[in-house]
Amino acid sequence: MEKLANYIEGKLVEPISGNYINNIRPATGEVYSQIPDSEADDVDRAVESALCAWESWKTTPAKTRSDILLKIADLIEERLEDLAIAESIDNGKPLKLTQSVDIPRAAANFRFFATAILHESTETFVNEDTSLNYTIRQPLGVVGCISPWNLPLYLFTWKIAPALAAGNSVVGKPSEVTPMTAFLLSKICIDAGLPAGVLNIVHGYGHKVGAAITSHPKIKAISFTGSTRTGGEIARVAAPMFKKLSLEMGGKNPFIVFADADYNRAVKTAVRAAFSNQGQICLCGSRMYIEEKIYETFLKDFLQEVKKLKIGDPLDPTTSIGAVVSSEHRDKILSYIELAKEEGGEILSGGKPYHLEGANSGGYFIEPTVITGLENSCRTNQEEIFGPVVTIQSFRDVDEIINMANESKYGLSASLWTENLTLAHSIANRIETGIIWINTWMLRDLRTYFGGVKHSGIGREGGFESLKFFTEPKNICINLAKSEIPDL
Repeated sequence: MEKLANYIEGKLVEPISGNYINNIRPATGEVYSQIPDSEADDVDRAVESALCAWESWKTTPAKTRSDILLKIADLIEERLEDLAIAESIDNGKPLKLTQSVDIPRAAANFRFFATAILHESTETFVNEDTSLNYTIRQPLGVVGCISPWNLPLYLFTWKIAPALAAGNSVVGKPSEVTPMTAFLLSKICIDAGLPAGVLNIVHGYGHKVGAAITSHPKIKAISFTGSTRTGGEIARVAAPMFKKLSLEMGGKNPFIVFADADYNRAVKTAVRAAFSNQGQICLCGSRMYIEEKIYETFLKDFLQEVKKLKIGDPLDPTTSIGAVVSSEHRDKILSYIELAKEEGGEILSGGKPYHLEGANSGGYFIEPTVITGLENSCRTNQEEIFGPVVTIQSFRDVDEIINMANESKYGLSASLWTENLTLAHSIANRIETGIIWINTWMLRDLRTYFGGVKHSGIGREGGFESLKFFTEPKNICINLAKSEIPDL
């Protein structure tokens, strides 16, 4: 059985305690590897390594940093198939998803930020003949990057790539539930020639490793993606220490379809938005709102499309729905389905565990579940389930759908479907989310801002905003005046 290692000081090392955590394959329910059960001592070692490396990395020319990060991107692409298989096995998601989305995006993250630092500009202000002000941006130092289990390598690299590109050194913590591709990234960094200590990856539990990163006095910033509850705890600890914080947290995203929408595209995209990655994406459209005049027809056609989804072995290229990430998460999702029944919901499709034969008989599979008949304010419609569960409701007019969409503590994204451009602009301005997609879903441009409002997050990632987060601006003022200095 393979034992994973921490990546500290440019080497693969065992945890100081010598203890390990079992890593379970979601599609089979079997232990297939072990990961370091690291402690605060391991984080201390990683921070010291990062501090030493930062002294030279912060002055390394941008072109040199760029070349190294581009080499990492090249190696990710060269090893795409191995990484995709590893991600599918570790997470339970379909292989075709890791091949087409997760691993290509990880390479794109490194490539984007590696080239972005070659095109930075600064602000300059001239005040007639009296002064010249210009701004430079300097790296923060050692930063902490904590990523979730749903898009393991995709979101880990989304954080560490801009941090490294900007000249920081990093102590990163991948999820203990899905550690494999972060471990493989360690090997890629060694092969790419990343200087020792610039990136350190410490595996382990959140309450040990994540907490130690958050509270460490020498770590200047925390970039976190995960649950709202954990994000709140990070803010509670880090804010009094005056650390910079970027928190991307939960979502309960509305998917809104008006009667004039491109109907067939809306139906097919709605299914994808609801059930991609088994619904384990913070951007999934978990609340469907359909205009009353097409509601019955839409519901019938939506259910027909859901029936076409194949639940199966994640490594089978024909699989649409793989396993959810763990037995604990499976039980949480199933508990919400029971709650929906108690709240008066009608289960039109799914609602049960799904059992496969053979090697996958012990896997954590759940049928894609469609629920109607619920009040908008009920817990099922207000709390993040993060699984293959979608609720569908009708609405009558614009004011009603705005109120329904905004009746949530979350505000990450929304998808709006209409051919009326004026209506689209009007509603986009009134919906309380950080991202609005119109006639599409999950269409991402790495140059754009990413993040939510309300309980969905603090700060923005993406494009130069990520580089700004991982740097501190400094204004430099030069006196151009020839006049005498006035007396006090």
